[in-house]
This record gives sequence, C-alpha cells and structure tokens, in this order.
Amino acid sequence: MLEPHHPARDQIRLEDVLAALGNPLRMTVLQVLADGGEYPCGAIVEGVSKSTLTHHWRVLRESGVINQRASGRELLLSLRRDDLDARFPGLLSTILAAHQQPADAVEAGPSPRT
Repeated sequence: MLEPHHPARDQIRLEDVLAALGNPLRMTVLQVLADGGEYPCGAIVEGVSKSTLTHHWRVLRESGVINQRASGRELLLSLRRDDLDARFPGLLSTILAAHQQPADAVEAGPSPRT
C-alpha cells in the first residue's frame, strides 16, 4: 500500500485548511478527531459511501488537517493538531468553539447595547 501524501508543517496553507473545513461532513470528522484519538476510516462517519469518504479523507489529508497511516489492512486517521496549532495558533480551538454554538446564536449576532 502506498503511503498517502501529507504536506510538511510549513507547507500547510490557511486557505486550504479553511476550504477543507467548509464542508459539514468534514467538520464532523474534525469534531470526532479533536479528542486526540486515532480512528479507523470506517468508524468516524456512518451512512456515507466508501468512495465519498475516500474523497473527504483526501481533501482533509492534502490540506494538512489529518494524518492518515496504514495499520495492517486499514487506514487510521488522526488530527494534526500540533502542526495546525504551530502554523495557526488558536485556529482549531476557535473553529471548534464556533461550531459548537447553536445556529440561531450565530445568526443573531451580539445583542445591541442600550
């Protein structure tokens, strides 16, 4: 099995990370991997075809968001938190915190001062 391409830490670009995380399914993957664990590809998202998941893993891997490594016959995924935090301090924490907020709170914005 060929090892997949992962960009080096200094090659991770902000626009690639943001584009990768602009998809709801990939944000779900980020939330699962944010606990620091390593998961088999098939154990993160259910009800999605293997070819669709393969596409999403490639986007996340090539943007520098995840690490993908072979372990026997399966691929394991993990978040590249150290690399992302080194390149863009606070970005992941901010994205994850914003994603946890209810949609109506984000749409309403801050309350006006009186």
